[in-house]
Amino acid sequence: MLPINQFKQQLNQPAPLWGLWLGLPDTSCAEICGSAGFDWVLIDGEHASFDLTSIKLHLQALAAHSASPIVRAEEANPTLIKRLLDIGAQTLLLPMINTQQEAELAVQAAFYPPIGQRGIGAALARASQWNRIPQYLQRANEEVCVLVQVETKQAIENIEQIASVEGIDGIFIGPSDLSGSMGHIGNPSHPEVVAAIDHAIDVIQASGKAAGILSLDPQQAQQYAKRGVKFIGAGVDTLLLRAGAELLANQLKQPQAEPAKFVDNVY
Repeated sequence: MLPINQFKQQLNQPAPLWGLWLGLPDTSCAEICGSAGFDWVLIDGEHASFDLTSIKLHLQALAAHSASPIVRAEEANPTLIKRLLDIGAQTLLLPMINTQQEAELAVQAAFYPPIGQRGIGAALARASQWNRIPQYLQRANEEVCVLVQVETKQAIENIEQIASVEGIDGIFIGPSDLSGSMGHIGNPSHPEVVAAIDHAIDVIQASGKAAGILSLDPQQAQQYAKRGVKFIGAGVDTLLLRAGAELLANQLKQPQAEPAKFVDNVY
């Protein structure tokens, strides 16, 4: 049977979808986090040390767990998009989408004809179970979920046009790159960056698409949820491990000291 894309279905439900970034390449971490209670986990093929094979192994490891896998491609390259879908990814986050044309090309690459131009090689594809899934070519488009990432000043300037593109299910705002693009690198809380994010959220929601964002501050993340941001990345496995290890070491070496707080909202 063709797997149902639970994440795509849940985008139409009222509750926010909470997610965790995966950057550690060992599949054991994915399995631990996959049933930790998050709605989705993201395999980061853009910044972490994943290749196509390790992404496939993560998809296999996560198949038995409750969190829906999202794969962030290293770029919105049509060949790469095709290959990620063929190994079994159903939800893709495509980075650095700056214009309507780039968004349209991404959609074209993700869907089979007549909607798009995804290349057909189902006999070699894990996604089709090597042609075991009946009518895979006719049904695959139903379960593909395309998320594009806006993370530059140019993208915010073009947000209305990007949000108008048919075939996009959600638009994810990247505060870290956006702050750098706007001249405030390392400071996503700068008022100009916050205003740009607020504007983008309003436009995305008005278009009927799901808005997403990364926020590593739990209080800020809850505020985004209250204003209707649909899918929120609220943690990163590497930072959780770092913070937990440092906290334990500090507690052991300085037992009388006030517990340190490890909040880092820069990805």
